Amino acid sequence: MSSSRQFLKEIYSHLFEVFGAQKWWPAETPFEVMVGAILTQNTNWKNVEKALQNLKQSAALQPNAMYQLSTSELELLIQPSGFFRQKAKRLKTFLKYFLEEYEGDVALMKEKSTSALREELLALKGIGPETADSILLYALEKPIFVIDAYTKRILFRHYLALEEDDYESLQDRFHSSFADDHVYFNEYHALLVQVGKNYCRPKNPKCSECPLNAFNWNGGTYQRLSSSME
Repeated sequence: MSSSRQFLKEIYSHLFEVFGAQKWWPAETPFEVMVGAILTQNTNWKNVEKALQNLKQSAALQPNAMYQLSTSELELLIQPSGFFRQKAKRLKTFLKYFLEEYEGDVALMKEKSTSALREELLALKGIGPETADSILLYALEKPIFVIDAYTKRILFRHYLALEEDDYESLQDRFHSSFADDHVYFNEYHALLVQVGKNYCRPKNPKCSECPLNAFNWNGGTYQRLSSSME
């Protein structure tokens, strides 16, 4: 039997056994991760990939080149990602900040503390906690856990969260359960995304096939079953 804190650790170990290393976020540069984190708001990754490909083909996937695009040019290139007018404005806002504060230099940005960077990012219009934390974790290798819809749904369905729990309280559960390690947080979040996409779906979840059937909830504690799905 194990506590919810220990259960979080066991979830990671089991999912890593099932899925292996995810090597997420798929990108050639940290800047591409930053752009992708903004483009992925309210859309799926396949649409983001199309937009990123457009930017690459136009030689615009680097800070100065993208910032020099007109708003209409940028909108056209990122159109596949949806909500392209909003996202073009958000990208312009982020680029202005990135260039003015850090000269478009990821290494320079990484020198600042996680808390200071998070405060700066959240002050930018259109950048919320999930986007900010994705940039911090995946582009800047800062030890911070990303809470997305997949993670919240999995925690709720496994009695580890309430529907009304906010972003920070859910994030704190991971931060208080594990030592700060961006590699660990990276892999863990990516593994939960795999479960959320393929099994713990909003409608018609595949509960009977889910790897988390390896665990059983029992009156406030968890038990790993010997007949787990591998």
